[in-house]
Amino acid sequence: MSKEQIKDLIERHLPEAGLLDTALKGVQLFRVTEAMPCVPAVYEPTVVAILSGTKEAVLDGEHHVYSCDKYMLCPMTLPVEAGTPLASEDDPLLGVVISLEPRMMRELTMEIETDAGGRTQSRGGAPSALALAAWDVGFTQALLRLLELLDNPVDLKVLGQGRMRELCYAVLMGEARTAARRAFGVGNEIARTIEYLSTHLNEQVTIDDMADNVGMSRAVFHRRFKEATTMSPIQFVKSMRLNNAAMKIAEGKPVSEAAWDVGYQSSSQFSREFKRMYGQSPRQWSNTVQVPQ
Repeated sequence: MSKEQIKDLIERHLPEAGLLDTALKGVQLFRVTEAMPCVPAVYEPTVVAILSGTKEAVLDGEHHVYSCDKYMLCPMTLPVEAGTPLASEDDPLLGVVISLEPRMMRELTMEIETDAGGRTQSRGGAPSALALAAWDVGFTQALLRLLELLDNPVDLKVLGQGRMRELCYAVLMGEARTAARRAFGVGNEIARTIEYLSTHLNEQVTIDDMADNVGMSRAVFHRRFKEATTMSPIQFVKSMRLNNAAMKIAEGKPVSEAAWDVGYQSSSQFSREFKRMYGQSPRQWSNTVQVPQ
């Protein structure tokens, strides 16, 4: 019943197609009524829950298709391709995006690990990339309780932070707990490296710099990074830069400015690498593609 209540609540607050920034910080509702192919995007640490329809995310060639039976956890910033290939007026994509606040997730993870005496599944490897998890009772009820705050401004102001914490706890205790705890708990060096890289795309950072920053050898860092993201560090940085640039171009930014913003000093190199990845020049691509909500 809770899922139907969540669906009704979203439909009531978002009766038309679009993306709604709610009064709850970091919570967005979306309704998509047109099919959109997968195009470059950058996922921040988020949870995406679908109430109807199907969504798709592609990470390094691996397709993750999910609907109302699974929610998606992205525990770190990742360059992906995302789309809604099956959305229509008759079968709209309806759901909610919740941005995860890293500090809250780290604090909760540490509390869980401390209480468990270290006997958790958060250790023993690098964090996983995109994870799909079943809607368990804890997650479903926490999401409903969070979204119910949208109907009462006073409750929202007083209880919002606590309800968000409850949802984050449900994620850390649910089916995606291993990916979540590894990304935000002890031994989260790869996630911290990605967090740094995502805000310094216009700087030249080498693999040795990244490895030294987290106290690993180059070989160990390279192996753990690829385990976490499915990409090598160099592939990851290039994908992050090109995906960010593609999004900027789709939003109307001049090609040269978009390239400069993400660290390319040579426009010809940028155009070559962009065409190699997307099959079109930046200018051709900007005339044919829109970044989905």
